[in-house]
Amino acid sequence: MKPQWQQLINRETKQSYFKDLVTEVAKQRSSEISIYPTENDVFNAFNHVDLADIKIVILGQDPYHGKDQAHGLAFSVQEGIKVPPSLVNMYKELSTDIKGFKAPKHGCLTPWAEQGVLLLNTVLTVQQGNAHSHAKLGWEIFTEQVINELNEHNDGCVFILWGAHAHKKGKNINQDKHLVLAGPHPSPLSAYRGFYGCQHFSQANAWLVKHEMNPIDWQLPAMASSNK
Repeated sequence: MKPQWQQLINRETKQSYFKDLVTEVAKQRSSEISIYPTENDVFNAFNHVDLADIKIVILGQDPYHGKDQAHGLAFSVQEGIKVPPSLVNMYKELSTDIKGFKAPKHGCLTPWAEQGVLLLNTVLTVQQGNAHSHAKLGWEIFTEQVINELNEHNDGCVFILWGAHAHKKGKNINQDKHLVLAGPHPSPLSAYRGFYGCQHFSQANAWLVKHEMNPIDWQLPAMASSNK
């Protein structure tokens, strides 16, 4: 894990809420309940680029709850897993927003993370087949601290907030320093309400260029295995 993130996590692990959270998740893992992602992937979002170098934050809710889907990056799925509907809709928006974008056959978004896109869920674990099952265990407190740290100690990044849940998380972000892009969630239940045509990907890149940062190459490799 990158040093600044490690420092934050070390600080939070000393808090009573975090101790209770870890205890409860470990208790469930030791039972017959399957918890996703695997223990090694829970903090995967913090393994690629450190806090000061984050360019874009895309905020999700909780991990995919199907077998082998979640691997610690919001909206991303493991290699060989069918692309979920929300990500299909993200690819549709990218194809109209980013010139030349072609949707890959896979849903592994690791190349985005490696360029400085923090794919952060507000809740980092979930029970198999039980969406939102780990909401209110304490993850929201932890991810609120992550957002606060970025708000305070990152020189400027783009926060992409989709859906009412994410919008609430962005209410205290300093918009003099950061860009906040808010819109409907890409879920099939809400994408038609304005997610399509939001142009958040190109807007984010334009802001990065304006602030003398390299834009994100949103195009993903044709095969997920070429990420390795």
